[in-house]
Amino acid sequence: MNVRVVTDPAGEVLWISPALPGCIHGLTAARSHRIIRICERQGIPILADRAYRGAGPWLTTGLKRLPGGELTLTQRTANRALAAARAPVERGMARLKSWQIFRRSRSSPNRMTVIAEAVLTLERQR
Repeated sequence: MNVRVVTDPAGEVLWISPALPGCIHGLTAARSHRIIRICERQGIPILADRAYRGAGPWLTTGLKRLPGGELTLTQRTANRALAAARAPVERGMARLKSWQIFRRSRSSPNRMTVIAEAVLTLERQR
């Protein structure tokens, strides 16, 4: 199952996408839900992991080491700063993954969409 999540800078989950089959790449899922385009129009910066490289200038992703090369000190520092900024978001994701239904479910994407909406409602009540 593939679900995209939008959080605020503090890691609070704001939105969970409809579920897609797990074989779909995360970037493809984000594009199909128009997350990148909507954030760009609204002026909301996106901090993403390296799986989103090449998705556009609106996304900030970590720098990748070239084969046989090393990152400069400045590049490593930039990667650390990005990781620190993304840490609350990753904690928000970890909170969602604490729900056993997300770890063990083998149901259809349609059913998981309903479950994800219910989990989001319950998370907002915490």
